[in-house]
Order: sequence, then structure tokens, then C-alpha cells
Amino acid sequence: MTIWEALVLGLVQGATEFLPVSSSGHLVIAQTVLGIEVDGVLFEVAVHVATLVSILWVYRERVIELVSGVVAREKLALEYVGLLVVATIPAGLAGVFAKDQIERLFEDPMAPGVALIVTGVILWSSRGPIKRAAVERPTWTAAVVIGFAQAFALVPGISRSGSTVVAALWMGIYAKEAAAFSFLMAVPAIAGAAVLQIPDLTGGGGPGAAALLSGGVMAALTGVLAIKTFLKMLDRNAFHLFAPYCWLAGGGFLTYLWMR
Repeated sequence: MTIWEALVLGLVQGATEFLPVSSSGHLVIAQTVLGIEVDGVLFEVAVHVATLVSILWVYRERVIELVSGVVAREKLALEYVGLLVVATIPAGLAGVFAKDQIERLFEDPMAPGVALIVTGVILWSSRGPIKRAAVERPTWTAAVVIGFAQAFALVPGISRSGSTVVAALWMGIYAKEAAAFSFLMAVPAIAGAAVLQIPDLTGGGGPGAAALLSGGVMAALTGVLAIKTFLKMLDRNAFHLFAPYCWLAGGGFLTYLWMR
């Protein structure tokens, strides 16, 4: 992998990890269209850790507040962390017990094309709920529903941020809090995905240090910008406008596969 290729993939990862357009689907599309071969999982782990840094930076005040509350054994902080844990369980179980099936989807280039179209439908369905949502804090039931939405997003082309935020909106959770909960629950999800890939690192191969650093920095910087863009779109009730892009990207990629 060249530094240029690392920068391109880092840009794709950082932008699409948080915008509701599916980072996994776009990475498959980018590698297929550009013909980039990535040996091993080292680069994937690096850019995922970089996007984790993006979340911690944007939500640093919220994270510090939660950590301080847990240390002080404050009830609300402990309950919120518990909600995040509950919401993380479905994806964690799916990642462990359906790992082989999920990996096979990543090997099928048609999967992200079809899934992006499904993501568009999910995003379009947020038009009504985003105007009615008024609940300030997720309930335990909502945490479970959002958790299953995150597990569904393990399919390449299904947006994690999009599906979890829309699930929260459908559960009546206020848009700003829906986004905060979605991004904070991504911390253990992304960290867990990286940990699960550690055993595969022993296989050797992968890009050099310069490419890893370039891709990681690019992913982190674009990740911060993507989160801020995401929040602005929610504030303007324009979240559903990402849907047409998903339909175009998914349909365009399926057309590309059919014609090549």
C-alpha cells in the first residue's frame, strides 16, 4: 500500500464511519473500484483506532463527566454506562458467533451495494420521528433496540451510526441525545472489533509504518469533521437527506459490478 492509497482509505474510513453511509461498505467499494489490495488486518485496526480517537475528542467533556460520575458512584452516571453496556451486547455476540458469516459478506462485493440501498430506506424513515422525539435519556428497552440496530450494522453497507440513531429516534429519543448515545456506544464497539482482530495480526503482512500513520491521521481528522457534520444535519432536521446518496452509491456500485 502506498501512502496515497493509505490517505484515500483513511479519508473514506474517517468520513463514512460517522456519516450515516456505512464505512465498511465504502471501504469495500473503494478497494474494489481503485483495485487496492490490503494485506492482513493491521491497516483496518489502525484506522478504526483512529476513528475511536475522533469520538473521544468530540465528546471529551461528556466522557470526562461520565468517568468522573462513575468514580464518584453517581447513580445517573452508573445507569448511563449500564445502558451503553446493554446496547453493546447484541453486536458483541454477533461479532463472536457470526464472525465467519459476516466475513463472507465482506468478500461478496454485491453485499454492500444492496445494503447501502437498505440504509437509505432506514434513513428516509427518520423524517417523522425526528420531529416528534422528545425523550431526554434512553430507557433500558431503547438500549436493547438500539443494540440490535448496531448488530444489524455489522453487515457491510448498513450504516452503524445511521441505524442506531434512527432506532433511537423511533424510540422517541431527542436527536442530540440519540447521536451522543450512538457515538458513545461506538467506543466499546470499535475497541472490541479491534481487539477481536488482534489474533489475526500475527499472520504478518500489511502496510508500512508511514502508510499506517498517514491513514490513521487522515481517518482521525476526517472523523472529527464527519461527527460535526452529522450533528449539524440532525439539528437542521436534514438527516434523511443522506438517503438519496446511499441509494445512488449502492445503485451505482451494483451497476459498476454488472458492467465490468
